[in-house]
Amino acid sequence: MPKPSLPKPFAPDSKLVAAVLPSPNQDARAGGGPDIILLHYTGMATAEEALARLRDPAAKVSSHYFLYQDGRVVQLVPEARRAWHAGEGSWANERDINSRSIGIEIVNPGPDFGYPDFPARQIEAVIALCRDIAARRAIRADRVLAHSDVAPERKQDPGEKFPWDELHSKGVGHWVAPAPLVEGPTLKRGDRGEAVLMLQTMLARYGYSVPVSGEFDAATGAVVAAFQRHFRRARIDGVADSSTVATLRDLLAARPILAA
Repeated sequence: MPKPSLPKPFAPDSKLVAAVLPSPNQDARAGGGPDIILLHYTGMATAEEALARLRDPAAKVSSHYFLYQDGRVVQLVPEARRAWHAGEGSWANERDINSRSIGIEIVNPGPDFGYPDFPARQIEAVIALCRDIAARRAIRADRVLAHSDVAPERKQDPGEKFPWDELHSKGVGHWVAPAPLVEGPTLKRGDRGEAVLMLQTMLARYGYSVPVSGEFDAATGAVVAAFQRHFRRARIDGVADSSTVATLRDLLAARPILAA
């Protein structure tokens, strides 16, 4: 059987793109246009391996953009098309995250290969690309998300080393200063009651897919850890301490006003 041919080159959506290397792993979006920017790390030993996988028809994965450590931006899938980067997940009750999002793969090998810091030039390029996409697509700040936000039980990327605070200072994403760590009561797996129900309700209001049951189960712990990995990186343990809860409240209070 002949090997499937790669799609033809296309005009890049962003002036920041240095090269277009089309991936065959794409299809038509369902519904309206994208309103989420979803950030990943590649999680493979080398950039070359990661890029090859994103263009391999057998792998059935792709992203719209691929961002090297030196800041070079490659586009693999047109923004108007659906790239296959999110997998199973949910945000704000939407389950087809691939149809709703633009995926950016940021070259970083992740914890399996030492998880180095993200270089400054790379982060500068992430900021520039996100600002460009958000401006063209009118994407709200609170819809610039981590892969771990939409798939907390499966994913950790781009991880606790990713500088969300720096992105926010340059106009990308939603952020508040995390509440300080203090000793005090916590909510953890096995707990039940009104406080757990309130925590789950606030997480769901922000967009996380979490059972609102009043029982702190494994799924709730995974969501709390994902929230901490993005918004309160000082301690990532899936336990909702007072710092976690206060940071979540502050984020909800500072959230952009949603259209009716």
